[in-house]
Amino acid sequence: MATAAELTLPVTGMTCAACVARVERAIAGVPGVAGVSVNLATKSARVTFDPDSATTAAVVAAVRGAGYGVETEKLAAEIDGVFCASCVQKVEAGMRAAPGVVSAAVNVATGGVLVEAVTGAVTMEALRAAAARAGDYRLISPAGADTAPGETREVRETRELGRLRRELIGAGVLAALVFVVGMPDLFPFVLRVPAGVRNIAAFALTTPIMFWAGLRFFRGFWSALRHRTADMNTLVAVGTGAAYALSTVATFAPHALPHGAGDGHVYFDTSAMIIALVLLGKYLEQRATRKASQAVRRLADLAPKRALVVRQGAEVEVPVSEVVPGDTVLVRPGEGIPVDGTVLSGASAVDESMITGESVPVDKGPGDEVTGGSINATGAFSFRATRTGRETVLAHIIRMVEEAQGSKAPIQRLADRVAAVFVPVVFGIAILTLAAWLLFGPDGPRLAPALLSFVSVLVIACPCAMGLATPTAIIVGTGRGADMGIFIKGGEVLETAHRLTTVVLDKTGTLTRGQMSVTDIVPAAGTNEADLLSTAASAERGSEHPIAAAIVSEAVRRGLAVGRAEAFEALPGKGVRATVAGATVLVGTAQFLGESGVAVPDGADAALASAGRTPLLVARAGRFLGAVGVADTLRPEARAAVADLRSMGLSVVMLTGDRERIARAVAKEAGVDRVIAEVLPTGKVAAVEELQKAGEVVAMVGDGINDAPALARADVGIAIGTGTDVAAETSDVTLIRADLTGVPKAIRLSRATIRTIRQNLFWAFFYNVVGIPVAAGVLFPAFGVLLKPAFAALAMAFSSVSVVTNSLRLRRARL
Repeated sequence: MATAAELTLPVTGMTCAACVARVERAIAGVPGVAGVSVNLATKSARVTFDPDSATTAAVVAAVRGAGYGVETEKLAAEIDGVFCASCVQKVEAGMRAAPGVVSAAVNVATGGVLVEAVTGAVTMEALRAAAARAGDYRLISPAGADTAPGETREVRETRELGRLRRELIGAGVLAALVFVVGMPDLFPFVLRVPAGVRNIAAFALTTPIMFWAGLRFFRGFWSALRHRTADMNTLVAVGTGAAYALSTVATFAPHALPHGAGDGHVYFDTSAMIIALVLLGKYLEQRATRKASQAVRRLADLAPKRALVVRQGAEVEVPVSEVVPGDTVLVRPGEGIPVDGTVLSGASAVDESMITGESVPVDKGPGDEVTGGSINATGAFSFRATRTGRETVLAHIIRMVEEAQGSKAPIQRLADRVAAVFVPVVFGIAILTLAAWLLFGPDGPRLAPALLSFVSVLVIACPCAMGLATPTAIIVGTGRGADMGIFIKGGEVLETAHRLTTVVLDKTGTLTRGQMSVTDIVPAAGTNEADLLSTAASAERGSEHPIAAAIVSEAVRRGLAVGRAEAFEALPGKGVRATVAGATVLVGTAQFLGESGVAVPDGADAALASAGRTPLLVARAGRFLGAVGVADTLRPEARAAVADLRSMGLSVVMLTGDRERIARAVAKEAGVDRVIAEVLPTGKVAAVEELQKAGEVVAMVGDGINDAPALARADVGIAIGTGTDVAAETSDVTLIRADLTGVPKAIRLSRATIRTIRQNLFWAFFYNVVGIPVAAGVLFPAFGVLLKPAFAALAMAFSSVSVVTNSLRLRRARL
C-alpha cells in the first residue's frame, strides 16, 4: 500500500447534522477510503485514502451522488512531449492519480492541459511533478514563470516548427541520397561503385538521419522505456533502429549474421525514408493544427498592447497591464479599445465584429459600454475603465474558447480506451509477424522479409491519427463558433447538442425584444393617428411605466408634439388620468373609461386583445378618440430562426410567464405551434423536466440570467445576450449577440463537428484494421504483395494529415 493521501474537500449544501451523516456515509463507502471526518462549521470533509485504490474523482462523485456539491477550480497549462494518443493516456492517468485532481484532459493537437481540481488542493508544482512521473513531459504554467521572458505558446510553436522544418529538410536530402545509393538498378552510374563502398556510404548518410533528425524519437523511446511504457516514439524507434542495426552489422560484420540472412542486402534506405516521412507527417500535422487553433490567437491579438490614460491631468501611454478600474482612457480614431469601460465623453462607431460576429459598427456615446478588443472607427472618445486584465469580456472569451478546445467529447472515450492498450498490442502483433515469417516464410532467406514486415507493422500502426481525430475537430468547431460569436463550452456540449430533439424558447427578451413598443394606432371617427398618439403621449408623459415610455417614445420618433400633463394620476390596473391643455385625458381600459362616463364603442379593444396586444383606450374631454396597441414585439429574425429550427426536424416550444392569450398570439406570429404559458420561473424548470421525462433531448434558450435554473436543467442551455453576458455561468452555449439565428447555427455546428469526429475516428480505426494485416504480409501468400516499410511510413503520415485536413473543412462548412 502506498503512503496514505489526505484531502480536504469544501462541501456545499450541508445545513444540518443529518447532512453531515449522509456525506460521511457516502465517502466512507468509497473503496480505499481509510477515514473521513466532516465538519459542519467549516463546511468541509477531511478524507484519508489509499491512492492506489481510491481517487479524488471517486470521492467527489460520492459526495455529489449524495446530493451535495464540492467546490472545484480549473487549472490550465501547456505541456511539451505529448505526441500521440498513448502519451495523452499516460499524462492524464498520472495527473488523475494526484490527490485533489478530479479530472484531467490533455489535447494532443494544442499541447494544452485542462485540470479540474478540488479548490485549493492542487498546485501547479504538484501537476508538474505528476506529469514528470508519467514520463519526460514538461508542464508549462500559463503565467510563463518557467519559460524565457516574453515567450508565449506561439513563440514556442514557431520555434518548434522551425526546428522540425530544418530536420525534415536535412532528413529529406540525406534520405534521397541514400535512396540513390541503395537503388543501383534505377541509377546505373552507381553500379560502378563497389557494393561494400555503397553500403558504407549509405551508413554514413543514414547515421545523421537516425541520430540527429530522428533523435526525438529515440529520446521518446528511452523515456518510455525508463517509465516502462510504450508510445508512438517506441514504434518508430524500434522499427527504424532494427533495420539500421541489421544493416550496420551486414555492412561491417556480415559474418556475424546467419548464412544468407540478409542475402547481401542492407536496409539503410528503409530507416532513412521512414524517419524522413514521419517527420514530413509531423510537420504537415503541426502546420495544420496551428491553422485549426487560429481562433484563440486571433482573439488574443485583438487587445492593444498599450493604452493612453489620463494620470494627474496629463495623458500618459502605459502598458495595458497597468490600466486599473477607474482610469480614464482615451481612444483615437482607428485605435483598438484596450479594456472594458463606459464612455464618458465623445462619440464614435465601434467595430465589434471579431467579438460579436456583427459586421455593422455600433454607435457609442456617453453612458454606453465598450468592450476591450473592439476597434474604434472615425470618432474619438474617452471612457472610464471598468474591467481590466483577466476580468475583461475578451479575457473571459479567450478562457472559454481555450477550455472548450481542451475538452473532450464523450465519443472520444472509445479512442481513449483503445489507445491505452494499442501500442502493446501492436508490439505483440509485430513480434508474431516476425516469428511467423521466420518459421513459416517462403523458402530462402527469411530474416530480411521478416524484419521488413516487423518494421512495417510498427510504423504503419503509429496512433497519431487516433489521437488527433477528436481534438482537431473540436478545436476547429469551437473556433468557427467563436468567429461567429457563438461560444460553446466544450466537446460534451457539442455531442449533446447534435442529439437535440426539442428547443424551448423563452418569450420575453428571447423571441421578443424585451421592451414594449407601439404596434397599432386605431383612431375613432373624426380623429387621426397623430392627434390620438400625441394626446396619449402627453397624458402618459408623467408615468414611469414601460407602456407609457413606449407611447411617449413612439410620439417623439414621429416628431409629434408631446404636451405637459397636469394633475397626473395613475390608477393601478385601470389607467391614468391627466389634464392636458385644460382638458381631462383618460388612457386605460374600456372599463376605466366607461366608469368615467365615456361612451366606448362595443369591442373597441377586442381586435387588439385577440392579436396579443395590450389595448389602451384614449378619451379627451369625455370624447372617445381611439385605441393604441402596445406589445413586446418579435425580434426581426425570430420567425426565420424558428422556421430554420423546424426545418432541421426540431420541435419548437415557447415557454413564458405571460397570459395564455398573449402568449399564443406571439407564438402564432413567430411560427411556434406549442406554447406553455403562465409559468413561474420555478415552473420553467418543471416544464423542461417534463419534456425530458417524455424522452426529449432539450435545449433551453433564454437570457442567461432570469432563466438560469431552466438553462442549467436543460440538456443544453443556450444564453442569448450582449458582450456583458458572455460569461453566463449557467449556459452551455453563449450567443454574444442578441440574435436568435445563432441558435440553429450553433446546432448545425455541433452536428457538423460530431459528424467530422465520426469520420475521423472511422478513418483512424479503419486505417489500422486494414493497414496492420497488410503490413504483416497477409496478402503475400495469395498475391505476392509485401508492404515496404517506407510505404508504411507514408501511409501513416497520410492518415494523420488526412484527419487534420478533414477537421479543417469545418472552417468552411455551411451553417
